Formats: sequence, structure tokens, C-alpha cells
Amino acid sequence: MTTDGRPLAGQVALVAGGTRGGGRGIAMELGAAGATVYVTGRSSAAGRSDLDRPETIEETAERVTAAGGLGVPVRTDHSRPDEVRALVERIAAEQDGRLDVLVNSVWGGDPLTDWANPLWEQDLETGLRLVRQAVETHVITSRYALPLMVSRKSGLVVEVTDGNTARYRGSFFYDLAKSAVIRLAVAQAAELRPHGIAAVAITPGFLRSEAMLEHFGVTESNWRDGVAQDPDFAHSETPAYLGRAVAALAADPHVMAKTGRALATWGLYREYGFTDADGTQPDFAAHWAENLEERYGPLGDPL
Repeated sequence: MTTDGRPLAGQVALVAGGTRGGGRGIAMELGAAGATVYVTGRSSAAGRSDLDRPETIEETAERVTAAGGLGVPVRTDHSRPDEVRALVERIAAEQDGRLDVLVNSVWGGDPLTDWANPLWEQDLETGLRLVRQAVETHVITSRYALPLMVSRKSGLVVEVTDGNTARYRGSFFYDLAKSAVIRLAVAQAAELRPHGIAAVAITPGFLRSEAMLEHFGVTESNWRDGVAQDPDFAHSETPAYLGRAVAALAADPHVMAKTGRALATWGLYREYGFTDADGTQPDFAAHWAENLEERYGPLGDPL
């Protein structure tokens, strides 16, 4: 760790899908740890993506810089190999070929998820589009970014998912995508191990993202008002909690011991001691075991 408490000072990170939610939280906390963070996504000051949300990569990059790092926004559609190749070439040129942390956090699947119907009653093209958006984008990004890490024989790849178990996640294509992302971490870990590079999957608990706050009609300042609608919301966590988990992993000199695993904020806070933005330490697995397991069954064993 550096003397000023910025353990990632001098390091370079790419957060693919850093516009909002968990990606934004990760980007900001990597910045707070001193990293230069390339923040990518389709929503920028130049125009919104088809999600039509107001958050932009420029806003995230500004927050990264304000937190103590350096945020660099680069508008990128990660489903387009040519755009990802150009992004990686830019990072290589600007950072002397250095990339220490790759975070695959591209999602954008909320409007594509059908929670009401089984596979045989879902729209096939919509479901396949979700898989392309949430899985193929990760593959494309790793394909072009990993050579920078391999050339230096060091680095960390983080695949952001939902849940760290084999438990069914409530909708066929959603479950397929989130489970596949864990497998991406397992496969990358196997191929990267000889090069000294770790790859893990990570999940937050009940994430208090911008969209979730809107869903409950609250803001971060009065989020507890949403608990009246859903008692489980009391155990939610901000994107900063996920970000601090990733920053802790990136700063851990022994992170190779975790390569190939599916991790969670509720396990990592115990090991690394980080807190959420308000100083609390949410543990959604503990909440599930105490309040939801009888109704829904066990959350599942970690993969």
C-alpha cells in the first residue's frame, strides 16, 4: 500500500459498463484507491443509449476524478468488436501498454428480461438479445483487453454478476446470462493462471442502484422510505459497497488465491473490513438465511 492510503496509485483500470449502478460504484472506488479508470458505455453526453437513462460515462469519470483517481470516459458499444479494439488500442497507447484491472460490468438487460413467462412463452429474439448484450459483450472485451495483462504477467479480471450460486434466478434468459458470466470468470481463470493473472466473478446483494431508487420513488438521501414497500430493501447496499469489494481485491497481493471463484460483497467485507458509504456492513446472505430461506429455500452454496 502506498503511504497516502491509495493502494492503486499508478494502476490502470477499465470498467466496461461503468455508466451507472454497480459499474459506476466500482469505477469510483477504484478511483478513490488512486487508479486511472477508463469508464466506458453507450450513454454519454453525446447521446443516450436505447435504455434512455440520464446517467453518462462523463459523469462517472468526473466522480472518479473527484474521488482521487483519474477518470477517462470513452464512449464504447461493447457489442461491436471494432469499437472495443479501438478502445484497447487507445489504452495501450496512453498507458504504455499497461492495464491492471479489467471489470466486465456491461448489462443493460433489465428491459429485456421477462419475469412473467417460462422459456416456451417468451419472445425468442428478445431473450437472445439479452444474452448477446450481457454475455457476448464480456467475451469481446476480454478478447481484446487481456493481451495487455498477459504481456505484463499481472492483473485482475472481474466479472460482475447477480448471485454466486447455482440457484435459479427467476427467469430463463436472465438466469442463463448471470450464470454464464460466472463461467466466464472460471474459464478465464484457468487460461490466465499461468500468466499470474486472477479472474473472479462478484455479486452485490440487494443493490440500491439508480433504477432501484426510482422503482421505490426515493433518492439515496431518503431511501429508507422505500422499506415500507419492501422490508427487504432495508438490507440493500449502495454501489459503493460493491466498488470497495473490487478495490480491495485489486489491492490484495494474494488475490490469486481467489482466482476462479464466485465472490460476494457479503463475504468479502468480513475479510477486508470495508463498509458501505454510510459506515454499515450489509450482509444480504445473513438476511436471507434469517428471513427468506423458509419461504424461498436456501440461497445456495457459493460456486
